[in-house]
Amino acid sequence: MEEVNVFKDYYNNKVQLSFLDHPFSKNPKHVWIICRYKDKWLLTDHKERGIEFPGGKVEPGETAGQAAIREVMEETGATVKKLHYIGQYKVDGRYETVIKNVYFAEIDELTPQPTYYETNGPVLLREVPANVKRKSNYSFIMKDAVLESCMLRIKKTYV
Repeated sequence: MEEVNVFKDYYNNKVQLSFLDHPFSKNPKHVWIICRYKDKWLLTDHKERGIEFPGGKVEPGETAGQAAIREVMEETGATVKKLHYIGQYKVDGRYETVIKNVYFAEIDELTPQPTYYETNGPVLLREVPANVKRKSNYSFIMKDAVLESCMLRIKKTYV
């Protein structure tokens, strides 16, 4: 397998994805977490972007791993049992470069929350649709090769 996969995202930005140990930044400012609860995928319904796996920014004073656990709780109400680092990707956007750690989270429990912040809460799916790129109710974050590549790796290693 190549060390870095290069492709374009939904907005035609250059994306570099690697499954090596933090190839673009030791302290990334963003996280994206692919979650599994029992026999289903756990996503969230972002109020503006649509259905996606949880994620967000690393807050001052927290590690990327801590941010991942917090974002999963805030956006879905889920408690992470085990968090696995999968890889890292870098998006050269129009106005900024974004580097995200991608994690696979095994979920222990799902508890209803009084607020899900910028999301409408959890979405459980037996399978993520193969044609997610053409579905308007899914976030742009779900519509490039990061999802495909990471899901293949997760299914081969953990599921």
